[in-house]
Amino acid sequence: MILVTGANGALGTLIAERLAGRDDTVLGTRSPQQPRRLPVRHIDFDEPGTLSKGFEGVDVLLLISAGYGEDDTVMARHGAAVDAAEKAGVGHVVYTSLTADGDHLPYALPHRWTERRLQETTMNWTILRNGLYAELLGGLAAPTADGRIVAPLGEGRLAAVARADLADAAVRVTTEAPAHAGRIYELVGEQAVGGADLARTHGPHITYEPETLARARARVAASGAEPFQVPMLVGTCSAIAAGFMSRTGGDLRQLLGRAPRSALAAACA
Repeated sequence: MILVTGANGALGTLIAERLAGRDDTVLGTRSPQQPRRLPVRHIDFDEPGTLSKGFEGVDVLLLISAGYGEDDTVMARHGAAVDAAEKAGVGHVVYTSLTADGDHLPYALPHRWTERRLQETTMNWTILRNGLYAELLGGLAAPTADGRIVAPLGEGRLAAVARADLADAAVRVTTEAPAHAGRIYELVGEQAVGGADLARTHGPHITYEPETLARARARVAASGAEPFQVPMLVGTCSAIAAGFMSRTGGDLRQLLGRAPRSALAAACA
């Protein structure tokens, strides 16, 4: 049996759509009452009691990172999930982590901690080091009503990945788990894109105007974002602007068996 956690999230929803119709798959979510095309179990990382029961009979667990929170919160969630999976006799865990180049990002630590924790278990594991979503870049650098893209990206570029491609890769690895045991895959895009590229894709009337990190921080803080989200978003922009997130290549094409989707198209959709 396969179980997918975080089935209500953006990535989890896409994965669930691709697995619909299988008789060996269940979804884990905090909101199991929502109608689904697959069986659903109540899985809440903040309620460890739901994990031991939820993981019963599971052979392959696709553990989608619960990365919304401070580092200690995220590590507690992931640690509880890994502990419960091992106790329940789960044979293989596929974990959606963060690209190696993301070590400069403020939210990298919980991912690396979870990778290490998995490698210390008796379970088989596969780590999907996902690049940053093209859709995230599109949100960080969306055009304003007056035709400007204002973002603190400088001249930096991001090897962005369409979320749908990461869903396709996760489904392949999860459904063929034994063939991927002990592997760490780098899933970054093949095209590095920046603010000026986004402006050109949106159309000739759109301009890109780099802003300072200080102005961006004030703008994000004033938007009503959670306190932990402010450094996450600003730190992401800083790493892109500094050129640490532009390296392309990796294993995405190999896992997909085709060319990745256009990052620019996904970002500007």
